[in-house]
Amino acid sequence: MSYEKRGVSAKKTEVHAAIKGLDKGLFPNAFCKILPDISGNDPDYCNIMHADTAGTKTSLAYMYWRETGDLSVWKGIIQDAIVMNLDDMACAGAVNHILLSSTIGRNKNLVDGEVLKALIGGTVSFIEQMKEQGLSLYLSGGETADVGDIVRTVDVGFTAFARLKKAEVLNIDIQPGDAVVGFASYGQATWETEYNSGIGSNGLTYARHEALSHAYAQKYPECFDPQMDKEYVFTGKLNLTDEPFADLPNVGKLLLSPTRTFLPLINQILQQHRDNIHGMIHCTGGGQSKVLHFVSDMHIVKNDLLEVPPVFKLIQAQKNADWAEMYQVFNMGQRLEVYTDAATAAALVSLSKSFNIDAKIIGYCEPMAHGKQVTLKTAQGEFIYQ
Repeated sequence: MSYEKRGVSAKKTEVHAAIKGLDKGLFPNAFCKILPDISGNDPDYCNIMHADTAGTKTSLAYMYWRETGDLSVWKGIIQDAIVMNLDDMACAGAVNHILLSSTIGRNKNLVDGEVLKALIGGTVSFIEQMKEQGLSLYLSGGETADVGDIVRTVDVGFTAFARLKKAEVLNIDIQPGDAVVGFASYGQATWETEYNSGIGSNGLTYARHEALSHAYAQKYPECFDPQMDKEYVFTGKLNLTDEPFADLPNVGKLLLSPTRTFLPLINQILQQHRDNIHGMIHCTGGGQSKVLHFVSDMHIVKNDLLEVPPVFKLIQAQKNADWAEMYQVFNMGQRLEVYTDAATAAALVSLSKSFNIDAKIIGYCEPMAHGKQVTLKTAQGEFIYQ
């Protein structure tokens, strides 16, 4: 896979091997590790603590900021880092009253104080946006460090904490016969102020090197691993400010679209249909094969996926990238899946559209005698992941 040639793994094989022997928590098949109620010592409650970052998307934001002077992209980076925590936690049942703490490591010689102000301001702005949706997030503080010896540009991460009742935990138990509902990561949800390309915060190492011109390698050598084979460094044809679509943002803004949070939608799904939800999957690392981590003796067939949005078609077209790899690296336009019965699935599609988020039943589940498999039947071909 060209993704691995760029020093990244969609399957995170080494990571999963490293944590294989660790305790899996109170609910071993929940999307996040569920801990005892250390904060309150109540047997009816539990805790979730989760950490994640915006990944290498910060490198792309740095390039765009240097090219254009546009500080607004840093607000998006903050949202990326927050949402990569929140939506994972939501898939485990935690949707409200969440504590956040940030960790920002920068190369001070390259990333100035104005960027820090934009990042911190973006945190406050996102919290206010969620407050308008009836969801309470709290910033407890954080750490900002000048670590130029180890960070080439800037790294942005968050740790999130929630306390909830054990009865509210969503432990994934996908059933044969379940319908799979896919929810669009692109478009403009009711709480968003502009078009979202749907790219999220996974696969950005692949995206920027596959799509952008090699001229950026000389201009911004701090933006890629010098150990990477030069054959895989900025191999595309596009410039950040190119406008390939008349009615959409430029290339840089498409690649930097902030990761959409599904939190307001998930909150309503759990309030209205919790008892009928057999699993929620946040299709981040592993893309459309992510569900394989949460099933056994199961065949997931996705035979009617949402249409691939323009940003992924643009990336793929630069070098005729392998579609099978694309579907495993990126969410490909649907970053949230819900597994449920057919009647509930239809209700979820209707509920999603009330938030202006496209959704539909994209597949089904059937038993396998041994093992597990995801089969994608797409306009680009049939792809199998095991």
